[in-house]
Amino acid sequence: MITTGDPALFEIVVLSLRVSGTALLFSTVIGIPLGAALGLSRFTGRRLVITLLYTGMGFPPVVVGLFVYLMLSRSGPLGRLDWPLIPALFTPAAMIVAQCIIAFPLVAGFTMAAVMGVDPQLRQQVLSLGATRWQTALTVLLEARVGVVVSVIAGFGGIISEVGAVMMVGGNIEHRTRVLTTAIVLETRKGTFDLAIALGVILLGITFLTNVVMLRLQGKPFDE
Repeated sequence: MITTGDPALFEIVVLSLRVSGTALLFSTVIGIPLGAALGLSRFTGRRLVITLLYTGMGFPPVVVGLFVYLMLSRSGPLGRLDWPLIPALFTPAAMIVAQCIIAFPLVAGFTMAAVMGVDPQLRQQVLSLGATRWQTALTVLLEARVGVVVSVIAGFGGIISEVGAVMMVGGNIEHRTRVLTTAIVLETRKGTFDLAIALGVILLGITFLTNVVMLRLQGKPFDE
């Protein structure tokens, strides 16, 4: 099914990559600046913010799905507003929201760790040369770029293989919200093992490539 380009198979793959890719984009745009700010700044309540961030990194995906479901349902606080920008349940947009909540703490947390791992003397040296606060932050981020990129890859790995949240808010609707993980669950229950195995192989391949990229960016050879 993979080599012959089965339409049903690749429809699921494309939707999975589109949903997870969009969620990762939003998580990166928000998570990297927040992680850099937490790594570089000292302010009142910083410990509380970091604690909340670490808690978010360990959120069970099914709890995230429940939260998004309750917020977006017709009787929920956001669903009853009926605003055009608020996504409806059982749509790819709702799945993107759930995956953003899962990936965002990972991106921000690993970015913060990467920034804090940069030699503090670099920041002092840049400041002594007359750099502004934003220029200093950019220099530190560039120095920690490997860790920042790894944080993005970790965020992607955390959502591409997630099943609980997208199942709850997406509904696993054929041709609309069926992604790799939810399709594997459904096809296995139906006994359609050829499609389930093909989807599993693709998911494993994506996960493997994600880990390969992460190891390469960390500079770790495969023969260690």
